[in-house]
Amino acid sequence: MNKLRISVVQYLNTTPLVRGFTHGSQRGKYELSFTVPSECAEALRTGAADVAIIPAIEYQRIPNLVVLPDLSIASKERVRSLLIISKSPIREARSLALDQSSRSTQALTRILCDARWLISPRFVEAAPDLPAMLADCDAALLIGDPALRLAIAAEQQVTPGKDGEWICTGAQAGLPKFAKLHLYDVVHEWWQLTERPAVLAVWAARVEIATPELAADFSASLAFGLAHLPEICAEASRDLQLPEKELSLYLRTNIDYSLDAENLKGLSEYFAHAARLNLIPEIKAIAIAPAAGISAR
Repeated sequence: MNKLRISVVQYLNTTPLVRGFTHGSQRGKYELSFTVPSECAEALRTGAADVAIIPAIEYQRIPNLVVLPDLSIASKERVRSLLIISKSPIREARSLALDQSSRSTQALTRILCDARWLISPRFVEAAPDLPAMLADCDAALLIGDPALRLAIAAEQQVTPGKDGEWICTGAQAGLPKFAKLHLYDVVHEWWQLTERPAVLAVWAARVEIATPELAADFSASLAFGLAHLPEICAEASRDLQLPEKELSLYLRTNIDYSLDAENLKGLSEYFAHAARLNLIPEIKAIAIAPAAGISAR
C-alpha cells in the first residue's frame, strides 16, 4: 500500500507538529514534503498531498476537506512571527506589500486594514525580501522565521510603544537604509480588534482518508514534539542563529497547537470578516474529522 502523502510548512512553528514523523516511532510511516504555507494548500487542492498543514483561509476555498481534531497553529494574543513593518504609522500607509508565502495572513492583514486601521492601501504580493518590499511600498507583511528574527532583534533594543506598536530605527532592525520603522504584531492587532485568538493554520485532509487512526497519529506526533522541545529549540538555534531561550519562549508561549473552543470562535470570526470582504466565496461549517471513539462533527 502506498504511503499517505503529507505536505508540511518548513517553519520552526510547524516542527513540533511533525516531530513524531521525523524523529519518533512514526518515522517513515508517511511520505513528507516541506514547503511554504501557500504551496501546502496547492498540494492538497491538486491531489498531490493527502494531508496538509494549510493556511486557515484555504479551508474555505478547497472543497471536500475536514480538519483534524484539536490541532492547529494558533496564537492567543501575540505571535511575533507575523509582522507588519511600516515606514510611518500604519494608518498612514497607502501601499502594502504582502508576503506571498501565506494566504491566511494576507487575508488577516486585509481585515485589519479595513476593520482596525480604517485604511484601503494598494496591496501587492511580493517575495519575502523586506528591503525590496519597503523600497516599493509604505509597509510590508513578513511571516515565519524571518519575521521572528526581526521581532527578536527589535525586542532586545526597544520597548513597545502605544497600543503595542514597536518603533525602532532601521539599524536596530538590521535595515540601516530606513531611519525609522513601525512594527505591528498581526495577532496582537487581531486581538485588539476582536478579543479572539487567531488560528493561522490547520491540519486538513481529504474526507475519504480522515480516519480516527489518522487523527491519533497526528496527535501522537505533536505530543512527541512537545515532549522534545528542548532538542527542537537547540537545533533551531544552531540553524537560525537565534537565542535558544527566545525560540523556547516562542514555541511555548506565542504558539498554541490546540483547536479549543476559544480558537474555534476566533476562526469563525475570521471567516466572517473574510466573507464580508469577499475573500472567500461563502462560509462553510468547520467539519472536524473523527477522533478515536468520537463521531465526526
